[in-house]
Amino acid sequence: MRMRRAVVGVAAGVLLAAAPVMAHHAFSAEFDINKPIKLRGTLTKWEMINPHSWFHFDVKGADGKVASWMIEGGSPNQLIKLGVTKNTLAVGTEMIIEGYQAKDGTNKGVGRNLVLANGQRLFLGGSVNQLTDIKPGAK
Repeated sequence: MRMRRAVVGVAAGVLLAAAPVMAHHAFSAEFDINKPIKLRGTLTKWEMINPHSWFHFDVKGADGKVASWMIEGGSPNQLIKLGVTKNTLAVGTEMIIEGYQAKDGTNKGVGRNLVLANGQRLFLGGSVNQLTDIKPGAK
């Protein structure tokens, strides 16, 4: 009886420990390395939540229509360490977003860099840093 309880306890522990790992996605699960994006937009909202922050932008297309985009960034702690804070990025800030579009083709992507109007480039961390050919600050 003791052995059975121990086995059940260990099995439950293994399953519970694996749940957060399965919930966290890799870059290639959601984003396409063959769909780079470079968008000029205005920050409308910023969600600093774990495990990834979300930046919401309004991007004006060549036809003049405005499209809303969601760009995934790193965790709040990672962004703060990289210098991306609420003080450096206020709602209404215009910038260029560099990253990769979602595989499903929606207006969603993962950010690599944000380039501010003064030329300052901010690395967004997150799942992009899993790619070996992309370095912080790379163009």
